[in-house]
Amino acid sequence: MRRIGVDVTTGAGTAFGTFGELLQGTLPDGTDFLVTMPINRCTTAWFRLEPDGPLRVFPSDKLKSYALARAMLGDAGGTLVIDGDLPVGKGLASSSADLVATARAIGGALGISTTPEAVEDLLRAIEPTDGVMHAGVVAFEHRAVRLRHFLGVLPPLTVVAVDEGGEVDTIAFNRAPKPFSARERREYARLLKLIGEAVRDRDLVAVGCIATRSAELNQRLNHKRHLAEMSRVCAEEGGLGVICAHSGTMTGILLADEQSGHDERLARVSRACAALADGVTVFRSYVFPEDVADAV
Repeated sequence: MRRIGVDVTTGAGTAFGTFGELLQGTLPDGTDFLVTMPINRCTTAWFRLEPDGPLRVFPSDKLKSYALARAMLGDAGGTLVIDGDLPVGKGLASSSADLVATARAIGGALGISTTPEAVEDLLRAIEPTDGVMHAGVVAFEHRAVRLRHFLGVLPPLTVVAVDEGGEVDTIAFNRAPKPFSARERREYARLLKLIGEAVRDRDLVAVGCIATRSAELNQRLNHKRHLAEMSRVCAEEGGLGVICAHSGTMTGILLADEQSGHDERLARVSRACAALADGVTVFRSYVFPEDVADAV
């Protein structure tokens, strides 16, 4: 007979997504990196441990979460349920959020560490991963699944986004060679330094300029047909810059929530983007406490 509280243990975990990347590229030493743009959409996972039972994952197509659960549980079983509002295959870190939420839920049930570093270790064998296990804006080595730098937190931002359609296989994209020249790699190193300073100084204009340049540099790897027109709309309406899902299908215009006339600007940008593509989605940044650095 199953003993409640002894044979059945539960855990829950949540992870936010990221709207593509503020910056993504390759450094002169060959290191691939990205800079996250956390958004307030997330994945939540619930897990019930059943030591002698099978492992069941719902939805059943969450194969990466199944692989992670199997690795964490060994021969034990249980039921894992995953839910969230991050579109799949669009470059919003839905897969990474699934994995981080899964690690936190199962870790909670097993009583094992789910610090960001511990989650990195768990995910490293599964796939290249966004840095959504870390609070704030971070520079993350996604292929190595390793934090490079905690950069800080940003004031509230809005992203008005259009979707190119279809899905991008993130694993295949990350495995493909990136034919950046030595000059471009030096530029990425410079941009990484600059965005660290911009986030630290909460300089949203600089953040927008760097995101725009990164989107431009990514065009020959994952072309966004709406990028030029969205850059035009951004300039005309006083947006901060354009941001893209480098290994996804979405492109957005960054707006500062605290800028005067934000609501009216948001409405105008949304209408202009709707004229470019079917369907416009508005995303809000994940707003962290100012002292989040103390908890990282």
